Amino acid sequence: MDRPALLVTGSAVRIGRGLILAAARDGHDVAIHYNNSATHADETAAECRSLGVQAFTYAHDLRNADGLDGLMMRVLDDLPHLGCLVNCASAYTECSIMEADVATYNQQAEVNLRAPFFLTQAFARHVKKGLVVNVLDNKIGFHQYPYAAYLLPKIGLERFTKMAALELAPNIRVNAISPGIVMPGATRTSPYLDWRTEAIPVGYVGTVGDLYRGLRFLLDSPFVSGQILTIDGGENINLVGRNATNFDPAGAKSKL
Repeated sequence: MDRPALLVTGSAVRIGRGLILAAARDGHDVAIHYNNSATHADETAAECRSLGVQAFTYAHDLRNADGLDGLMMRVLDDLPHLGCLVNCASAYTECSIMEADVATYNQQAEVNLRAPFFLTQAFARHVKKGLVVNVLDNKIGFHQYPYAAYLLPKIGLERFTKMAALELAPNIRVNAISPGIVMPGATRTSPYLDWRTEAIPVGYVGTVGDLYRGLRFLLDSPFVSGQILTIDGGENINLVGRNATNFDPAGAKSKL
């Protein structure tokens, strides 16, 4: 029990699942949060247990802010050595300022900002010493209005990371990792991914392993707090950024 247990939100699928499995391989007991993916959560927990660690699953709709303190208490009942919260769950709908409706905006704001805010609050209330890691998106550095309803809460989460690091110090450190293109969605075509890769200085798309190495660094670095670790192969150097809305599949390499 020398390693802290981790709670990773949205960890039944995709990036969250990759992080939780990497943590289990590293010897951490884990708390797997999910909303609707019960089967995937159970499968992930079984795989973690096969690695010799404790793994528990917790269902909760993060839009229900009143239940977040209760979620934290359920985790602590099972894993009293909880020492790290990773706010990874994300709601994503591509829509511009003029396309967004109230329901779409609220869903993304509630999951991407409000839930991490109150989960961090609950973690700081009940955990004597620990680490919070917020998962952002490297698009927060670009003014990509087609993703406005998604990116504004993520930008808020970046600022919250620094505010919380100040208020919750010295016992709770708060940092963030900001991924670039990792595990692209199934709708992204090979030409699009090739085009995106051209804008990444290191020349390839990242992996969840790259993100976990960042998380591992933050776990192992007690003198680091209030920092944003961008893990995108240097893509953020391109201040315009490439995305699905400025990709021209007809032949032009870029509309930029």
